[in-house]
Amino acid sequence: MKDTRHRTKQEFVYKTLREAIIRCELAPGERLVIDDLARRLAVSAIPVREALQLLQSEGLAVNVPHVGATVAPISRESIVEVFTVMEGLEIVATRSAAQRAAAADLDALGSIVADMDGALGSGMPEQWADMNNRFHAAIARLTGMPMLQEMMERALDRWDRVRRYYFSGVLVHRAEQAQQEHHALLAAMKARDLPALEALVRQHNQGALSSYTAYVQGAGPLPPRA
Repeated sequence: MKDTRHRTKQEFVYKTLREAIIRCELAPGERLVIDDLARRLAVSAIPVREALQLLQSEGLAVNVPHVGATVAPISRESIVEVFTVMEGLEIVATRSAAQRAAAADLDALGSIVADMDGALGSGMPEQWADMNNRFHAAIARLTGMPMLQEMMERALDRWDRVRRYYFSGVLVHRAEQAQQEHHALLAAMKARDLPALEALVRQHNQGALSSYTAYVQGAGPLPPRA
């Protein structure tokens, strides 16, 4: 776990643990023992306890009877939730962005997509996945809706956790198809074709959802990554 900028000890612990959970450095199901975390982060138990309460409110940690706080599991239901929420947010975001975006904004999106092409062509799917987040977050920023941007960032964090955990089982194999869909989304935004955009967003998210749920049902969860 790496340190992040913070104003209070509670914020430091919260952000550090949250990032470690999103990045799967703290694996799903791993115990979050307050005294151990306090020693590792060189703080008292109080900010750790407060941070765990915040993480539980976000659904990133759960309290298991007779065990205590643990990192929330990645279940089929949680994967369905991620992509269902993403689909709704992205339908609104792409429509609003297509209506508001200037040519320069769409060119900037095109540059991200081109960089993603380069990452895939160079055999760097992890870099492609990081830029995928940039692409979708950039669309949300074009809406001019702060609440939507905040919700999209949280949804992308949840997707980031899922994709890291099932990286070699799903994302490596789906990246090429997903990238074709990004090109189609960008083309529909440039054409201001709102019906096509909505259909493409649904296809993009439901295709990803099908890939992840099929893998979970067929192979089960991967072991925690080192």
